[in-house]
Amino acid sequence: MDYLVKAIAYDGKVRAYAARTTETIHEAQRRHNTWPTASAALGRTMTAAVMLGSMLKGEDKLTVKIEGGGPIGAIVADGNAKGEVRGYVSNPHVHFDLNEQGKLDVRRAVGTSGTLSVVKDLGMRELFTGQVEIVSGELGEDFTYYLVSSEQVPSSVGVGVLVNPDNTILAAGGFIIQLLPGTDDATITKLETNLSKVEPISKLIQKGLTPEEVLSAVLGEEPEVLETVPVRFACNCSKERFARGIIGLGKQEIQAMIDEDGKAEAQCHFCNETYLFTKEELEALLNEI
Repeated sequence: MDYLVKAIAYDGKVRAYAARTTETIHEAQRRHNTWPTASAALGRTMTAAVMLGSMLKGEDKLTVKIEGGGPIGAIVADGNAKGEVRGYVSNPHVHFDLNEQGKLDVRRAVGTSGTLSVVKDLGMRELFTGQVEIVSGELGEDFTYYLVSSEQVPSSVGVGVLVNPDNTILAAGGFIIQLLPGTDDATITKLETNLSKVEPISKLIQKGLTPEEVLSAVLGEEPEVLETVPVRFACNCSKERFARGIIGLGKQEIQAMIDEDGKAEAQCHFCNETYLFTKEELEALLNEI
């Protein structure tokens, strides 16, 4: 089962998050039929969105959008405080040969000239947006840069996805380590040494390590777990929501749908669910205006 842990370590000087997202990313891969490099890019983004979402409270939610100028196009992921996440890429059928390190070439798919933005909906009138330039295209470094420059929190982000030969997801997960104000140099040095030695997060997940064990490996000491949150792919689309969207198009547009096709189809970007509206249903919507 996929889940996320929130923890502290080093006498409360360090805040840490880790998530296993294998089944969740597998569900996204299945729904969007992503090819391996696209799966890795989408999986890394969704995993980061889950962890960033876990920093929110209550009904708050956020949207991560990555536009790096690469062939994959835009990557979009929504996360919330409940461990729910959904996401999609503009071009799911992107795949390249492995890079020089023998890994999926996410940088080439994402691109390196563009932006990473995080829009938070905290239930107020205004949305809070943080945006940074893409510095790597590998995404872990890009989310690190976002947290350091946009949220002013010294952080280290690791996200990873391994893909099976049949395109299904073998392992996916991530961690975020954050230094709280006043962290001493000795703690920082110990963390930096440990982070430089630890295996890639996707390998740790593949070996069967739990999020708690991932944090122990990354931190170099046993963390104090504060909370555990189940993680799952979840989409809040519905036929009713699309019906409201159709009503918003206005009478002329709906009449054109009835006259030209006698029906309408709407597809959700996030989960690929398709909703069919018959001629009768469209006429009923027309009468609501």
